[in-house]
Amino acid sequence: MEALTDKINAQNKSCAIQMSLKAAKFSAIILAFFGIVFACNFLYTLLKLVHLPRIISELAVGMIIANISQSSLNFEMPSAVDSLVGFGMMLYMFVLGLELDPNVLIKKPEREAKVAYGGMISTFILAYIVTPYLHYSQVPSTGFNLALSITVSGTASPLLSRIVTDLKIGKSDIGHLVSAAGIHTDMVSTLIISVGFMILDADKSLSIRDSHRILFTCCTLVIQTVFAATVSPVFFAWVNHENPEGKPVKGSHLVVTIGFVVVICVSSAAISGYSPMMSAYVTGLVLPREGRLSKLMINKINHFLTKIIFPIYGLWVFWVAGFHEFQLGKLGTWGRLFLLMVIAMLGKVIGTIASGVMLGFQLPESVAIGLLLTVKGHFHMLLATTAIQKEIITASTGLVMILTSILTIIHTPKVIEHIIKRARKHTPRHRKTLQWLEPSTELRIMICIRGPQNVSSTIRLIEMSQGTPNLGLAIYVTDMIELTEKVAATAVNGEGMNTLTVMNKSVRQMREQITGEIEAYMAENGEGVTIRRMMALSMLTRMHQDICVLAKDLMVSLIILPFHKNRREDGKFDGSGLSGFRNVNRKVLRHAPCSVGILVDRGLGSTKRMSRSFESLNIAVIFMGGKDDREALSYSSCVAQHPGVRLTVIRLLLDTNANNSSTSAGKKWFKHTEQEEEMKLDDEYFTEFYDKHVAGGKVAYTERHLINSAAALSTLQSLDKQYALIIVGRGGGVNSTLTVGMSDWRESPELGPIGDILSASDSPVTASILIIQQHSIKGEIDGLDDDFSIM
Repeated sequence: MEALTDKINAQNKSCAIQMSLKAAKFSAIILAFFGIVFACNFLYTLLKLVHLPRIISELAVGMIIANISQSSLNFEMPSAVDSLVGFGMMLYMFVLGLELDPNVLIKKPEREAKVAYGGMISTFILAYIVTPYLHYSQVPSTGFNLALSITVSGTASPLLSRIVTDLKIGKSDIGHLVSAAGIHTDMVSTLIISVGFMILDADKSLSIRDSHRILFTCCTLVIQTVFAATVSPVFFAWVNHENPEGKPVKGSHLVVTIGFVVVICVSSAAISGYSPMMSAYVTGLVLPREGRLSKLMINKINHFLTKIIFPIYGLWVFWVAGFHEFQLGKLGTWGRLFLLMVIAMLGKVIGTIASGVMLGFQLPESVAIGLLLTVKGHFHMLLATTAIQKEIITASTGLVMILTSILTIIHTPKVIEHIIKRARKHTPRHRKTLQWLEPSTELRIMICIRGPQNVSSTIRLIEMSQGTPNLGLAIYVTDMIELTEKVAATAVNGEGMNTLTVMNKSVRQMREQITGEIEAYMAENGEGVTIRRMMALSMLTRMHQDICVLAKDLMVSLIILPFHKNRREDGKFDGSGLSGFRNVNRKVLRHAPCSVGILVDRGLGSTKRMSRSFESLNIAVIFMGGKDDREALSYSSCVAQHPGVRLTVIRLLLDTNANNSSTSAGKKWFKHTEQEEEMKLDDEYFTEFYDKHVAGGKVAYTERHLINSAAALSTLQSLDKQYALIIVGRGGGVNSTLTVGMSDWRESPELGPIGDILSASDSPVTASILIIQQHSIKGEIDGLDDDFSIM
């Protein structure tokens, strides 16, 4: 009995020891995982300084840890890691397919597709001709050469899109083109590889499978695809309907959805032995990508991949490849690495140059596109690692392919840096603003009009802007004409630039009437002014583009647009106005290459003709501070030089001595450093303006110290019937305390807080209002807009 008890105790003790060892091993694995994640994040923080993506830090950490573990610690990789990475890459391929739209393959190829196919075909041909002589495979075969050539021709579109976005060229024309071409390349090359998995047997050195096996696998995959394409839209629509936006997805529906997707993804793999990864990819391609459910799956899976799978993936790749087996001392190893990189880059560049010639691209941009399309990613490294596991290639050759993939990523920041440098050369070195306009430079203004009702105010603006006759002034009076089917049918293109003629009777008569009135004015008062007639003929949704292109080509410093509401005979504006032209104004404000003004005309043109012998037109400019107010003051500086203008500058300042809650509330809205910097710029520029115009008595000046926005509103309303025109900046100044609450009941937010208050239908002010916005560089690329154009 005692012997039996001792035996049981010994077994319990042995079991406890084993459990302790397993728990310790499991704890070590968890600790190692967190260590890898920390190392990846730390290295990524450093590599971000040179604009390298996260995948480089993950692979670098994986390479170091794998090499140390295998060569020094003799640590063994847990078998579960293989399964975890396999499962993760299945999810990766599923999401890749889900994010792509296969319908683009059946559409007429656009320029993105032409660039993609050109790069693919040239790279494939070059790789297929050259790679057989480099002996990458242990068992050379046609199947291997085809597989390698297709892989080299591919592009990792998710990684390329992320790089393009992170480096701030995603909104540019070349960024859009590269991303779209990368998606085309990735989809087509991966589909071809999917077909290759049906035909070639990876377990037999990529030899061709038996015809019956190929047919069976093909039929299984086709049935799976057809089922997914027909049933999933109905199923996903039902789940989306039952789980509207704003409410959490029901747990039961989520479980059923996961089961539905899993069953479809593994069907062909379970029945015919087809690759689970490629099965998941094909399934993702045919599933609906619109709707809440698809977006939820994409977001959740991508989060799981980023946080869990990819850090482990980098370690797994170099563990399987065995970095310690890399034949550093052999010249052939480095030769294969160099030549494979040359094939990948040269093939893409040749293809993109050829397609660029057909599409009219410049050579540097074509080369840059080709270099960016060489980017390889997780899937391509997985193919190389799988080839090592199947003993199709040696570990050293597999590492050559993996390192080549890494090198195609590392060079991308330099390529994009080159793109940005070239784009900067195409952009003006100085902002096209009135504030920064050189005194000796001709002032160029584009005045846009919608019809004869805008002519009188246009003439008055021309008259005001003349200043002294010896200053150069170029005015481009531009007709904003909506392109309808009726108008388009009468449009005739002549030879050369800006020779479009509209033969529509009503349009022609309107333009002739406008031209006649302007020419009549110029005949009497045209000294020192050059006037040209222009036309922005386009659909309202695209008219802003025509205006901005014209402004850029003409190098104007200011665009003046008419307010979208028409003035009635009683002096009031109609209710909603022209919503189409309102959107045009908003888009011009957002995209213009220079400063923009919007004129709210309350009879500016009906005032008496200005005289050069005495002051006949009272104009006020309100200055609260900020870049837009400085631009308004700059235009006022030009207006003030006209002998017939009596200009008054009204400066509204915050009364800092008043102790009230609104002051403290205002401080919460602004960072002190930014506010102080703006106020410093305001003081410097206003001092310069004061010394030049106010000190000599030409310009009147009044200063109001106000405690809050109510006092500011009262001051603005008191300007009624004192001035024919009031000029204001759109931004509303740096003192938010004086404008807080003004935006609560805005009628026209595009006019800014002050402009909206003065232009409101219930405003007691009857003067015309000119709201000015200073041109500023948008985006985060220093000196360059996010949506720059270089193609």
